[in-house]
Parts: sequence; structure tokens; C-alpha cells
Amino acid sequence: MKIYAETKNLILREIVIEDTGDMYRLDSDPLVHKYLGNKPISCMGKARAYVDYIRMQYETYGIGRWAAIEKSTGDWIGWTGLKMNFENEMNGHTDFYDIGYRFMPQYWGKGYATESSIAARDYFFENFTGKKLCGMAELGNGASCRVLEKIGLERKDNFIYEPENIELAWFEKSM
Repeated sequence: MKIYAETKNLILREIVIEDTGDMYRLDSDPLVHKYLGNKPISCMGKARAYVDYIRMQYETYGIGRWAAIEKSTGDWIGWTGLKMNFENEMNGHTDFYDIGYRFMPQYWGKGYATESSIAARDYFFENFTGKKLCGMAELGNGASCRVLEKIGLERKDNFIYEPENIELAWFEKSM
């Protein structure tokens, strides 16, 4: 199992098939999906499909979301990291690199989003030179907007994400 980065509090490693149960616990939680369209998953098959999608990202693009493991407990706390968005047009962009994270609620407010996003940002600019890194957050999710700003992404504009009809803030940074 590949470790992509290590921070003061976290081990950031590849997501493996054995993470499917943890992914289900994360994505079936309505609180986790408050700013994600309020559509938590309801079956293990959807969690497995997401794990398979992430693994495809590793193989195809050399990039993907990472499992976040809390060092002090060894707990799987969610995911963080990068992905290539090649499927959906977002704010007029296609084929772009996206930074994001999703954690179990009991791990919110500990600084893990910023800590892991700094590691992902640094990994991206070390390994994808000359590329642009993008991020998005629902306008009502001020904490996520602040994380994207803290890691150095510049807020460019807002846009409506269809078909959900949700207003998102768009951030980006190039090096």
C-alpha cells in the first residue's frame, strides 16, 4: 500500500478495496453530505464503485484521492487529495485537477482539512509542474472556502452547479 504523504497528524495513503466499508460509513452519513447536494449513498455497492473509480484515477492519471489515517489512533477518518475531473464540465472547465477532502464528522474542527490539503497541494505542484490546481466549495460551507484560501488557492468566481442548482465558489492556483 503506497503512502503518498505524511503530516504531523496524518498518514495519507492510497485507497484500497478494503476501505469500502469505511467509505460507505462516510458517504452514507447525512451530515457529511450537507454541502454535497444532500444525497448520501444507501448501499455498499456505491461505496465500492467510488473506490474502484479512485483506483482507476491512480492507474490512468497517476493521481487520486487518498485515505486519511489519524496517526494517534490509526483510525480511517476520511479521504483527501487530488483527482482529474474529466467527466463533468464545471464552471466552464473540463479536464482539470481538483483538490478536495471529506472527513467523518467527529474529525471536523481539528485542522485536518487544511493539514492534508497542504500536503496534497505540495504533492501536486512537485509532480504536475506547469499544471493548474482547482477547488470548489458550496458557498454556504465557509469552512471549506477558508481551507482553499489557506492553502493558497485564489477565489475566482461563483457558479451554479447543475443539475443540483447549487452555488459553488471556484478557486485555482498555478505554479
